Amino acid sequence: MDTEALRSFVRAAELGQLQYAADELGVTQQAVSKRIAALERELEVRLFTRTARGVELTLDGQAFLPHARSAVAGVDRAVAAVRPGSRAPRIDVLGFRSAQAVVLHEYWRSRPGTDLDLVTLRVDDPRAAGAAIEAGDVDASFRTVTDPAALPPGVRMVRAFDSPLELLVGPRHPLASARKLTPSQLRGHRIWVPGIAPRSEWGEFYDQLATGFDLRIDAAGPHFGDQVLLDTLADSADVATLVGARDRYLWPTSHDLRRIPIADPTLAYPLSLMLPRSGPHPELRGITAYLAGLPRLPGTVWLPSWARTRLTQAD
Repeated sequence: MDTEALRSFVRAAELGQLQYAADELGVTQQAVSKRIAALERELEVRLFTRTARGVELTLDGQAFLPHARSAVAGVDRAVAAVRPGSRAPRIDVLGFRSAQAVVLHEYWRSRPGTDLDLVTLRVDDPRAAGAAIEAGDVDASFRTVTDPAALPPGVRMVRAFDSPLELLVGPRHPLASARKLTPSQLRGHRIWVPGIAPRSEWGEFYDQLATGFDLRIDAAGPHFGDQVLLDTLADSADVATLVGARDRYLWPTSHDLRRIPIADPTLAYPLSLMLPRSGPHPELRGITAYLAGLPRLPGTVWLPSWARTRLTQAD
């Protein structure tokens, strides 16, 4: 059924004049008459009778009006739901306690009234996240395709921020009393990072980190969630893990876990934001500007090879 015919019928019924309806809809009176006539033929009923004052609804028109009004309102709501800027941007983050989510929360707090829709795509390969952007499933994703040539053609990538790493250990670990560590002090210690997935950007990151500093990165076993990892650290005298300085972790006070900064150089995980090359959600302009304004990490910083080029091919 022609939506504009329904709209013309509703406005003519509410205003009582075809000309008034035409003026409001920005068309001629003849166009409104033709739309209503076509609607009457489709329904096989008369909707209006003409009077000296204009038009009046027939009994069939009175019965049809509330349903037509509801249909037009539904169409208007559907169009508004996908109009640029009318809905919250849907942004993929690695986790709701991750550094990406923390930074987006800070952005949201700095802009009262902003609405964001955070989701977590269940994919390890960042190219799958890029495909989700091209398909319109999400508006942006905090993922990095480390080879710019493999970036989907409809997607671009901008540098978001660098997340410094900290060592997380239990109270019986040999490094637990340190206030700050250098990468060389981590050598020989078991750094357990379960759930490193093949083809993931973090898999490549930890490979380069282990090679660059001769570290023992252990990815053995499935990842049963953060709580199991934290429980293991609390009970162990030799297991440690690496976490982002902005990542949020919660544990019972009895665990007495320690977060220890790493410096000289600072080990940093580079985060990027992927978004469409054309027609991005309007709110993404504010988000990318906010990310660009975040302070750089001080001192000497180690980054994986793909980030040392500053992603110039993808920006």
